[in-house]
Amino acid sequence: MTELNNVPFRSGYVTITGRPNVGKSTLMNAYLQMKLAIVTNKPQTTRHRILGILQGDNYQMIFQDTPGLITPKYLLQETMIKTAHLALQDADVILMQTDPVPDLSLDDPVVEAIRSSKAPKLLAINKIDAIEKSALLPMIDHYGKLECFDEIFPVSALKHQGLDELLEGLLKRLPEGEPFYPPDLVTSEPERFFVAELIREQIFFRYSKEVPYASTVQIEQFTERPGRKDYIEAVITMERESQKGILIGKQGQSLKQLGEAARKEIESFLGRPVYLKLVVRVRDNWRRNPGQLKNFGYQ
Repeated sequence: MTELNNVPFRSGYVTITGRPNVGKSTLMNAYLQMKLAIVTNKPQTTRHRILGILQGDNYQMIFQDTPGLITPKYLLQETMIKTAHLALQDADVILMQTDPVPDLSLDDPVVEAIRSSKAPKLLAINKIDAIEKSALLPMIDHYGKLECFDEIFPVSALKHQGLDELLEGLLKRLPEGEPFYPPDLVTSEPERFFVAELIREQIFFRYSKEVPYASTVQIEQFTERPGRKDYIEAVITMERESQKGILIGKQGQSLKQLGEAARKEIESFLGRPVYLKLVVRVRDNWRRNPGQLKNFGYQ
């Protein structure tokens, strides 16, 4: 087993779970010091389990950012919840995250999802920068009475408050062992996965109502061209023709603006210039179709 200065090496999986829009992706991005998971102010932005690997001298902490736990209304959401539960089964440490409101109880499905796990369970009360300090202690007391969490940490992922203390709490609960991944790796996902996510992020930013949720993105072509711009062709699939019309906009202006915004984000992520082509198509009710979900990588 690798040791440095007589300190045993620790490695393992930390599954970040909780309701939608509590800042799970923001927290992982803060620890990795890069934008790995897309972040918007809309719930249910995360659809996949995303690995983010935090490398240290004596540890390798593998974060699993997961879809928010909800009561599913259609097949895509059911698949997302299954993804979240599978990540809980793989966890060496479970990090439950919540907003700064005392809304979790023992019979809450979110709490029930983790109670059967034998892994250590920590609670991060996020967004403490948005509340009065006097409200924090009663909240910690409320969650402590659930007797579900080994330790509770008030944090602000956005403002980077309390993250060192939380990291220390996670580290001491990671099992001793060899690293799972090479020391220079930040994620196991390929570049084309994140390119698709960045396009989907801009859809969430720029459109409202059902359009973001009825969309999915696939990369049809990704060609690196040394000395020239990389060529990327992405297909955005919608559920209905009316949604496609909204996405494209009058004379294609909305789609053009979407492409320009997404291209800038992709270039920032890749660190090189790209040519981005967007194509929009319709697959009726794809979110409720098992075959379509499998084609889009959700099963």
